Amino acid sequence: MKFQYKSHGYQTQRSGALAGLLVLLFPVILPSLFSPLSHASPSMFSEWNAPKPRHLPLLKSALQHQKANAKQSDLWLPLADQGWRPCVQSEKAPSALSQKSQGYIQVFLDGGLNQQRMGICDAVAVAKILNATLVIPYLEVNPVWQDSSSFMDIYDVDHFINVLKDDISIVKELPDDFSWSTREYYATTIRDTRIKTAPVHASANWYLENVLPVLQSYGIAAISPFSHRLTFDNLPMNIQRLRCKANFQALIFVPHIRALGDSLVSRLRYPSSEKRALDGIHLHETTNRQQPLKFVVIHLRFDKDMAAHSACDFGGGKAEKLALAKYRQMIWQGRVLNSQFTDEELRSQGRCPLTPEEIGLLLAALGFDNSTRLYLASHKVYGGEARISALRRLFPLMEEKKSLASSEERAGIKGKASLLAALDYYISMHSNIFISASPGNMHNALVGHRTYENLKTIRPNMALLGQLFLNKNLSWSEFQQAVVEGHENRQGQLRIRKPKQSLYTYPAPDCMCHV
Repeated sequence: MKFQYKSHGYQTQRSGALAGLLVLLFPVILPSLFSPLSHASPSMFSEWNAPKPRHLPLLKSALQHQKANAKQSDLWLPLADQGWRPCVQSEKAPSALSQKSQGYIQVFLDGGLNQQRMGICDAVAVAKILNATLVIPYLEVNPVWQDSSSFMDIYDVDHFINVLKDDISIVKELPDDFSWSTREYYATTIRDTRIKTAPVHASANWYLENVLPVLQSYGIAAISPFSHRLTFDNLPMNIQRLRCKANFQALIFVPHIRALGDSLVSRLRYPSSEKRALDGIHLHETTNRQQPLKFVVIHLRFDKDMAAHSACDFGGGKAEKLALAKYRQMIWQGRVLNSQFTDEELRSQGRCPLTPEEIGLLLAALGFDNSTRLYLASHKVYGGEARISALRRLFPLMEEKKSLASSEERAGIKGKASLLAALDYYISMHSNIFISASPGNMHNALVGHRTYENLKTIRPNMALLGQLFLNKNLSWSEFQQAVVEGHENRQGQLRIRKPKQSLYTYPAPDCMCHV
C-alpha cells in the first residue's frame, strides 16, 4: 500500500509538471490564441469570440421572406436621365503653358487610396494657380495598412500626364539640380523650401501669398501636410473644372489592375464561366452564349480601424471594448478619444458603421433576395468570417477577390492595400448598383464618380437605420416599410453641391453641365 501511495504521488507530481510545462508552451505552440493579449494585436478579442447575430428576429424573418420578390426588377432599373452631363473640358487657351514655370511643386500625401486621390487632384489645381510644374505626388506609407505603393504603382502615369498636358506641366521626377528635395530631407529638420502651415481648405490667395514667394526664391516648394489643403469654394471655374478633369479623366489605374478588374467583372456577369476562367480557359468561349447578369457591390467598411475609431459597441462584450480602446490609444495616441456618447446615442445619430449583418438586413428589406449576386469590396473584415456569416446566409451568391481570382492573379496585389482598394474601386465603377456600409473616403469618391457617370448608388440612411436597429420590437414588415420609404430618394439622385462640400462627392455643378 505504501509503495502504491508513493507511486501515485509521483505520477501526480509528474502530471502537474507536464501540465505546467504545457501552460508555459501553449502561447508558443498556438500564438494566435494569445495574440489578443499582445501589444501588436489589441483588437483580436472579438475575432476569437465572434458575437452572435444582434438582430436575430429580423434575420430569421428576412430568411423566411427570401422568395422571389416581384418588386425586385425595379431595383435594377438604371437611373433616369437627370438632365446633367459631364463637363470638364478646359477652355481653349493655347498660351496657357507659354509662360515660364515659376518652379516645381511637390506634395506629400497621407491617408488611404481615396484621400490621396483627392489630394492628387488638389495638387493639380494648386500647380495651375501658381503656374508651377507639378512633380508626380509622393504617397506616404499608411501607418495602418503599411503599404508603400507609389503613384506609378497605382495609376497610369503616362495617361495622367497626357490628359493634363494642355493645362499644367508635370514631371515624373525632379531634375538633378533639385534631386536633394526628398522626403528624407524634409524629415530631418526645418527647411525653408517646405511649407507646413497650409491651413485646411486654404484659398487660392493663400497659395499666391505664401507659396509663390518660396517658388520664386528657391525654384521649388514642398507642401506637407497637403491633404484637404485647398478650398472647394470661391475658386475660378477653370480651376474647378481642372480638378474634375484630373479626378474623372486623368486618374486611371495601371493596366494590370484594369485587366484583372475586367476579368473579375466578367466572372460576376457570367458565373457559369467562372470555373473555366480560373482554370485558364478564356472567357470569350462562353460569354457569348448567355446574357450578362447584374450584380451589386457592397463596400463593407468594417475593418478594425473603423470599428475602433467609431467607439461603438458591436456585441463583443467587455473584452472587445477593452481591445478597441487599447487599439485607439496605440494607433492614434490619444488623438481619437473614447466617445462621451452612449452606444444608443451614437447609433440614433447614425455614427456607427453598419455591421455585415445590418447591411444584409438593409439589402433584404430593399427587396434583394438570395438570387442576388454580391461582390464584397473590403479589406480585412473585423471579426473575420464569423462576422460575415449572417450576410452570407442572406446572400449565398456573394463573391470577393479571393473567390473570383486565382492565387496567381492575386499575387501581384497581395498585401498591398492600395492596389486591393484600387481593384475594388474599379469593380465598383462597373457594377449595376453600389452601396457602402458607412460614409468614408471610398464611399465619397465612388458616390461622386458614379454620380458623374449617372450610375445607381444606394446611400444608407444611417440615422434611420440606427434607430430601427435599436427598436427590438419591430416586425419584419414594419422594418421593411421604414427602410423602403427611407431610401426612396437615396439611390443615386443627383444632388447639387452646397458650400464647403466636396466636388469629388458632389460633382454638379462644378464638373457637370445642366442640359
